[in-house]
Amino acid sequence: MAAIGKRAIGKRAIGKKTTGKAIGNSGQVKHSGSRRKARIFAFQALYFWESNRVPVEELLTFAWVEEEKIKKLDDSLAAFSRSLIAGAVENIKKIDKVIQDHLENWDISRLNRVDLAVLRMSVYTLLFQDDIPPSIAIDEAIGICREYGTDDSFKFINGVLDSIRKTLQEKLNNNSQNKA
Repeated sequence: MAAIGKRAIGKRAIGKKTTGKAIGNSGQVKHSGSRRKARIFAFQALYFWESNRVPVEELLTFAWVEEEKIKKLDDSLAAFSRSLIAGAVENIKKIDKVIQDHLENWDISRLNRVDLAVLRMSVYTLLFQDDIPPSIAIDEAIGICREYGTDDSFKFINGVLDSIRKTLQEKLNNNSQNKA
């Protein structure tokens, strides 16, 4: 099994690296974007799954990742990544239908694998992770696409996810009005 390393898929073999450090309220340096690492693992797992159709159990063990990279992922981030992976694969038919319904004059089978993996992960979050604001899910997807996708991937992903977000918000608003 081939290991997927940072920037091993997508347009860039190497690229910029940011520290993601911020100063917290306590004055201590905090690492922002630590969930970004978990999302990148999830995105890579979904990319790997689309390419190889391995059982989800294999994805959840991170057997496809270089051992050094796994060691850098703490338990809570690994759990978050696993929830994204398992949730997306478990709900893949619903997720793919939502994606297809928001593609204008385009078929999901024509999407490149990077875009598809990012969309699947992000749509899972929009549909099933109520504790994560849609703006965070979309911003994270855009960031991952800027790093791993083609030059215009982030624009495409933003458009599709924002359309899905609006549809979900409209349904929520309609449900609220119907209950009142």
